[in-house]
Amino acid sequence: MTKAKEKSRILIADDNEANVELLEAYLAGMPVETAVAVDGQDTLTKVAAFGPHLILLDIIDAEAERLRGLQKAQGRSATRGIMILMVTALNELGDIERAVQAGTDDFLSKPVNKAELLKRVDNMLKLRHVTDEVERLRQYIEQMESRG
Repeated sequence: MTKAKEKSRILIADDNEANVELLEAYLAGMPVETAVAVDGQDTLTKVAAFGPHLILLDIIDAEAERLRGLQKAQGRSATRGIMILMVTALNELGDIERAVQAGTDDFLSKPVNKAELLKRVDNMLKLRHVTDEVERLRQYIEQMESRG
């Protein structure tokens, strides 16, 4: 039996209220649930409580704290599969390298283009769900082999 398809969950990690409102407005037409985190610690708390499939992360404020939080979140098995889309005004090579090292999957520069955001979010959520399905199939095969 297949379970009912759950809504994708997106965590918006940004301390700028105007940015959050814009991202929420852009995502309003998608079948997703959203939550907001305003700093690194809040992001970790919301990751644990909300269980997002995707994080839209802006690192311009409290950059080091958020990157450390991101690294911690990616290190835990329960959160390892979370897709991370960096939505930031930062565009220096060093910023991008640090974000990649911290586990970012993709980047989107500000100002955010709505069509580009929606397409990247859609693609990342599809990839996340395919990855989840592959993992379920892998576990099923292992169970069948262990019974055999």
